[in-house]
Formats: sequence, structure tokens, C-alpha cells
Amino acid sequence: MPLRFAVVGCGRMGKLHARVLSEMPQVELVGVADTSPAAAEALAAQRKCRAFTDASELVDLVDAAVVAAPTLHHIAVARPFVAAGKSVLIEKPLSDDLTAARELIELARGSRGVVQVGHAERFNPAVMAMRKYAIRPKFIESHRISPYTFRSTDVGVVLDVMIHDIDIVLMLAGTNEVRSVEAVGVNVIGDTEDIANARVTFANGCVANITASRLAMKTERKIRVFSRQAYLSLDFLKKEGTIIKADPNVDVVHWIQEQRNNPEADFAGVNWTELLHIENLSIENNEPLRVEQEAFLNAVRGTAARPEVTAEEGLAAMECAEKILASVREHTWE
Repeated sequence: MPLRFAVVGCGRMGKLHARVLSEMPQVELVGVADTSPAAAEALAAQRKCRAFTDASELVDLVDAAVVAAPTLHHIAVARPFVAAGKSVLIEKPLSDDLTAARELIELARGSRGVVQVGHAERFNPAVMAMRKYAIRPKFIESHRISPYTFRSTDVGVVLDVMIHDIDIVLMLAGTNEVRSVEAVGVNVIGDTEDIANARVTFANGCVANITASRLAMKTERKIRVFSRQAYLSLDFLKKEGTIIKADPNVDVVHWIQEQRNNPEADFAGVNWTELLHIENLSIENNEPLRVEQEAFLNAVRGTAARPEVTAEEGLAAMECAEKILASVREHTWE
């Protein structure tokens, strides 16, 4: 029997979720909701379901819901569904309010449903290919920049854009324990930061340098990971990646070290790149949002032990983001 779904929020992400859900045979899209009647009716007509302006009216009609409303409404929209034992996928970030997010998590612990946070970049084929390797990063560098889209203006670039990479950095670092944060942000268009950079040091020594901008002239989404096991370079946008493994290069490193101690050694004819073990990552061409929804369905049905991105992980990303925002606010200018 198909699972009955609702989508709350008929903006850009709500439309994308509604499209994916309407194409899945194991799902019945019962309705969509938005405070704008025109937006709800337009999307409902497109996806052949019912339109609502009050999301709470959908609680008793569905098994699960996707919350794609503006960030400041995430918790208020999700709470009735969670309280009724329904499963929810809440778009990233989980909330803009740490206290409210923690209260929802506590409510969910006594619920029959599951809560998953929509960090869709976890399902980017490049990220999924990278996760096959046992990498313990020492240093991570990420850049996520794009032109202004005039959406998600209720939050700054940290919660709108950087939050993607914060979640991935936390996953890679293997810890949520932050030792220190140094960050700077600049607001140009509105009252919140549009450009931000953060240097985050974790308790295990891993360091991440994270840059985000929504005022760039081009779109770029890249991450580089440095570790003893390998060096990884990923392009999320192009869904491409390269890995340089350290282990196969041990003999090369030893040879260079030995030759450097030889005063007669001549490295003029050595091409370093030819000595490295370089691989292109094997990346499948899957739509991240569809893979995310399939993972959510597995969690709802109980065929997966846990949601792919738990509410606690979504909260950890928020907590790290709040430390970054606190550092941004503390930065002084001459």
C-alpha cells in the first residue's frame, strides 16, 4: 500500500519535493499546503492532489509530510505531525531556533514516526562516492558560492548555503565537538550576512575552512579533503571527484626522501604527478532529492535502521552554524 504524503510549503523546494513524490509509485501525494491559496492551488493542480492553506488539516490524512516552508516556520509546521506520530522530512536547516529544535527532538523521541532533516547534499552522487573510502580528515576546505537567487531571504548565507557544507564537514570530521571558531561575514543586500568564511577546529584536531557566498558571479560547489589516507577533491555541481591515495605512493615518498639526502640527486626530470596514484571517483548519475526521498521512505517503513540524516545530526549542524554566527557577530571592523 502506498504511503500517504503531504508537502507543506509550495515554494521552490516544495515544488521539487512534490514532483519527486508524485513520480514515486510507492507514494500517494494526498495534498500540498501553503499560506498562499494561489500557490497551493497551482501546485495541487499540477500534481493532481488537494490544496490546503492550513497544514494542520493534513495531519490526519497522511502518514508522512515534507516540511518545505520558510525556516522560521519549520518547527511550528512539523510539531502537529510529530505529536500525532507521523513521520516528517524537514528541509534544511532544521530550524533557526535551537531551543525549538531541541523541543521537537524531545517530542519525536516519544513518537511512532521518524524525523529526517533534508540535507540533500549528503545524497549528492559525489558525496556518496566519497563515503565509500575510510577517510579521517586532517583538513577540509569547502567553497559554496552562487549569484543571488532572491529566495531564503529570511536567513543569512550561513543557514541558507553554508549549512550544507557544515553538515558534510561534521560527517567527515567524525565529531560534533567544536574546539574553536573564527568567522567573518558581510551583509550587502539585507540585514543578514551574504558572504561568510569560518575556520572551525574540532576537538580531534581536524580543521575545516568553510566559505559561502550568495553574491558571486558564478556558481561553484567544491570541497577538498586532506588526510593521511588520501587527498580528495570533489565538485558537487559537476558531480566529479578525484582521489589521490597515499598508501600506493609509500615507495615513491621513501625514494624521494632518500634522494633528497643525496647531494648528487637531480629531480629536474621528475614529473611528480606521474608518480602519484590518481583515480577518478566512480560516480552514479542519480538525483539527490530522489535518493533522499527513497532513504526517508525506507526509514518510515522501517526497512532502514535510522533516518539517513537524523534530527540530532540536523541539530548538530545548527549548533555549529550558531557558533559561526556568534563569531561573525563578535568580529569587529575598524
